[in-house]
Amino acid sequence: MPKKTGLRYTKEFKAEAVRLARSFPEKSIRQLAYELGIADQTLRNWINQAHIDRGEREGLTTQEREELRRLRRENRILREEREILKKALRPSSRR
Repeated sequence: MPKKTGLRYTKEFKAEAVRLARSFPEKSIRQLAYELGIADQTLRNWINQAHIDRGEREGLTTQEREELRRLRRENRILREEREILKKALRPSSRR
């Protein structure tokens, strides 16, 4: 069973949170996250990802992460289909 993840926030909400963090450098991330009602580590992650997306930091961009997620899912499905076909081609052991 897949692990259930937390709430999903809209792209607009994330972008606004990152903009606020840049606009108010005197506020700590913890304080701003509290005001927004999110975990401080969540806000840190969004800020770090924004730096990567702007090319200010090394790492996978949001688009690259989405493509990788899509390709991994596709790969998993193809492996499952291959296993099903292998089982269908095996001769029956009952005789």
